[in-house]
Amino acid sequence: MTEQEFRPRFLPSSMRSLASEVPPAPPGSIFVLAATGGFASPPRKFTIHFGRNAEDVHVPVGVDDTHVSRQHGKLICHGKEWWLRNDGKLPIRLPGEAMLLSGYSLPLEPGYTPVFIGTSKRKSHLLEIQVTGSGQHYATGAPNVATAPPITYDFDHVERLVLTALAQRYLRGERYPQPVSWNQVADDLNRAAPERQWTSKGVAHRVSVIRERLAGGENPIPGILREDGVGEPVGNTLNHNLIQVLLETANLLPMDLELLGEDLG
Repeated sequence: MTEQEFRPRFLPSSMRSLASEVPPAPPGSIFVLAATGGFASPPRKFTIHFGRNAEDVHVPVGVDDTHVSRQHGKLICHGKEWWLRNDGKLPIRLPGEAMLLSGYSLPLEPGYTPVFIGTSKRKSHLLEIQVTGSGQHYATGAPNVATAPPITYDFDHVERLVLTALAQRYLRGERYPQPVSWNQVADDLNRAAPERQWTSKGVAHRVSVIRERLAGGENPIPGILREDGVGEPVGNTLNHNLIQVLLETANLLPMDLELLGEDLG
């Protein structure tokens, strides 16, 4: 597909996520998605606006939250590279440690970038950004070649709920994230799924079973099994290693926070 064939377009709200794959598009194209829909554009001189005022932006986000600015930010391309700019009052939380403060911009690398706008742990607004890159989404770098299938790990609903509670700090994009304690996981699960009684020991056992299973199989995850005699500090590192792989392979997504009752806008 050429840049002339791929025109700027709106994305439906039925599109669940941009993490694993996006529709065919020329390298350098951008896809942006929030809870109520999104927008996509090839790499050309163009600006995509996002914010609370649905009538004046391409991608509405946080439409019922007055903490989000009416035009909170924009994605700007001058012909090749896409930049993310924050025009709102609140910072935009980026993956890892960084925050994009009001009035600042940064270039976007090819790949998937989930960002958050929000004022509390239970009220965050997810904005997914995917910039296509040659060789990243297409096996030979050609846009008409089928997308390579991602590595997937099968979880039932309960396992996904437990892993989401364990990895919630990572999924929110908090600075210096670590797995939460077994007690906090149990408390969060009892709020989200009160039909069953969770304990810290029950949570620890469930995660241990998941780690045992994912350490083997077709796509084994290294560094997630505890050797005999190793205490909990290393066990916490094992959970960190597990979460990192599940995030990198898009088997855990920020939108999974909705399982805990979080409002992602």
